[in-house]
Amino acid sequence: MADFNLPENSKVKPGKVWAAPVGAKRVKRIEVYRYDPESGENPRLDVFHIDLDRCAPMVLDALLLIKNEIDPTLAFRRSCREGVCGSCSMNIDGHNTLACTKAMEDCSEVIRIYPLPHLPVVKDLVPDMTHFYAQYASIKPWIVTQTPPPADRERLQSKEERSKLDGLVECILCASCSTSCPSYWWNGDRYLGPAVLLQSYRWIADSRDETTGERLDELEDPFKLYRCHTIMNCTDTCPKGLNPAKAIAEIKKLLVERQK
Repeated sequence: MADFNLPENSKVKPGKVWAAPVGAKRVKRIEVYRYDPESGENPRLDVFHIDLDRCAPMVLDALLLIKNEIDPTLAFRRSCREGVCGSCSMNIDGHNTLACTKAMEDCSEVIRIYPLPHLPVVKDLVPDMTHFYAQYASIKPWIVTQTPPPADRERLQSKEERSKLDGLVECILCASCSTSCPSYWWNGDRYLGPAVLLQSYRWIADSRDETTGERLDELEDPFKLYRCHTIMNCTDTCPKGLNPAKAIAEIKKLLVERQK
C-alpha cells in the first residue's frame, strides 16, 4: 500500500500558547496556522485563549483582538467586515468561508483557522492569489461589443435580461469555492476553477455583451472548463449562497447547443 507523507519542512508543528486573561469567565480556544517563509521554520499552530466578554461575535473580531492585544505579528487580510469584499476568506473549522460573517457561536468548541487550501502562503493566513487573479483577467471580465454605443443613452437591458445575472453578479471573488474544489487542486494551472467560470458565465449571460461566440471558443478546452467533475464543493462552501456548479453546467449546455 502506498504511504504518503508530507515533506519534513511542511509538517505543522505545535506553536506558542497564550493563556486567557486573568479573571476571564467565558474563554474560547482558537488555534491559528502560522507560517513565515522567510524564517525557514516549519509552519506551526499557535493557541490563543480569548475572553469572549471582551470580543465581538465574529471570527474576524477574534483575529483582530489577537492581533491588537496579544500577538501583533499575526498576518491576515480584511477590509469591509460586511461580507462584500472577500478579503478575509480563510479555512475555518475545515470549511472555506469569510471570517467577517462567520459567528464564533456557529463554530466548534475549538476554532481552527487556516489559510485557503492549496495556494502558496505569503504569511500566516495570507494566501498568494496571483494566479487566481491572472485567471480572472484571462476571461476579459468586462462588456465587449462590436457595435458602436447608442449616441443618447446607455446600453439598456430589460428586467428579464437583467434577471439572468442574478446569482452571478453577487460573486465577490473570495476564492472560497475554487480552493475547495479537488479538480482545482489537481489542475489549477490550467483549469479555471468555479469562481472564474461563474464570472465567465456572468459575461456570457449579459445581453449587452456581443462576443458570446468568442467567449465560448475560449472555454472549449479539455482543461479550462471540462476538468469540472460536479463534485459540488464549490456550491456547498460559497459564503454568498451562489451556485458555481450551475453556472458551469450552463456553459457546457451552451457549447452543446451550438453544435446542433
